[in-house]
Amino acid sequence: MAISDFQVVLGLEVHAQLLTASKIFCGCSTAFGAEPNAHTCPVCLGMPGVLPRLNRRVVEMAVKTGLALGCTIRPQSVFARKNYFYPDLPKGYQISQYEAPICEGGAVEIEVDGATRRIRLTRIHMEEDAGKNVHDVGAGSGVDLNRAGVPLLEIVSEPDLRSVDEAVEYLKSLRAILMWLGVNDGNLEEGSFRCDANVSVMRKGATQYGTRCEIKNMNSFRFLKQAVEFEVARQVELVESGGQVVQETRLFDPQRGETRAMRSKEEAHDYRYFPEPDLPPVLVDEALVARMRAEIPELPRARAARYQEALGLSAHDAGLLTADRALADLFDRTLEAYGKTPEAAKKVANWLGGEAARLANETGLAPADWKLDAPKLASLLRLVDQGTIGGPGAKQVFEETFRTGAEPEAVVRAKGLAQVSDEGAIEGIVDRVLAASAAEVERYRAGNKKLIGFFVGQVMKEMKGKGNPGVVNALLKKKLGD
Repeated sequence: MAISDFQVVLGLEVHAQLLTASKIFCGCSTAFGAEPNAHTCPVCLGMPGVLPRLNRRVVEMAVKTGLALGCTIRPQSVFARKNYFYPDLPKGYQISQYEAPICEGGAVEIEVDGATRRIRLTRIHMEEDAGKNVHDVGAGSGVDLNRAGVPLLEIVSEPDLRSVDEAVEYLKSLRAILMWLGVNDGNLEEGSFRCDANVSVMRKGATQYGTRCEIKNMNSFRFLKQAVEFEVARQVELVESGGQVVQETRLFDPQRGETRAMRSKEEAHDYRYFPEPDLPPVLVDEALVARMRAEIPELPRARAARYQEALGLSAHDAGLLTADRALADLFDRTLEAYGKTPEAAKKVANWLGGEAARLANETGLAPADWKLDAPKLASLLRLVDQGTIGGPGAKQVFEETFRTGAEPEAVVRAKGLAQVSDEGAIEGIVDRVLAASAAEVERYRAGNKKLIGFFVGQVMKEMKGKGNPGVVNALLKKKLGD
């Protein structure tokens, strides 16, 4: 048998850092990149006698996320101690939630190969992050506890994913939703969005899931894909050779492209969960639920669907625009200023998906940091519509506005980019080009109509790209007898 004879079964546990200024149980900063142990205090260092105090914004963000994902919000949830010993966990336990999480149920919709699937969620709960072991400190290792106590949401899916592509798409869709809600920055490199994957295989047609292994702490879509593909092949080979998959926790080695055993997989009883005695139950009233529900924006899938249905955009264009909330907001505001027709929508989408995307790649700027705004983009489009500037000039104006925030009309004046539309001014240049291209004129009149492009190019070259292409074309065809 081959891998194709087996069904992959996947469930993901996503750890998303919440965008709060301070940690979940103390006032220390959550800012990334500080000197080791700079953002710490007796609470997050686990000193004896200190007491945690819950950050209200963490609860609000958890409720907002749960509502956006269709979860049931518990009116009363409870924190629990998850007991284990590791150097980066100074208290010897992690404050998390166990039997009574703040959110239960819900789902994330994904689309793979044109088919929509609904991936169920088991739960969403609040917890604190651990610190970080650092292994390049002189001759030994150190522990940086800046991350200890950083607020996390753990979002646990049901084992509904059936392929690596589905897992990657689920992760991308969930990340986009969290970013749109403003609860997570989606930064995989800094570890603020990472996941564990529970992987098992079973023969096609079987009804009982195989033994699962958990792959810990993957912080890129590429690593998730590589890790799961390796683990699936490893498990299939084990089963096919008559062996048994052992339930365990594994790590992915990106250099070697393989997973390796880390420790035997713990069960809940191994952590000796019990209710956190230093924190009261979390009470969520209807007023808080209503306030968070009112703050939920139109989410990416719904917005993309609206762009396609109401504005006639392609699925590709709608997907590009809704990949970033700031970009989608810029698109909507530009249409408000320029026009809400399908033609206008396509023009705006082309500029944002073309020149804007190119310049964003060059500068490394996210849409929220662009100097280009909706009134300026609308102004540029009107200058093109009026024939004030042509294609090459428009690109120059767009780039200048994108980089500096200058007004398009001011750029046109300063750089002398205004397009020449006066027939009298263009006619003399057309006559000179035709006189200098007698052989091409004869071939054109003999039937080689493609040469019109050559004549237009020659005229535009003479005019340094400032000729109005419509006027140039019309005059050429008139002179050539068409």
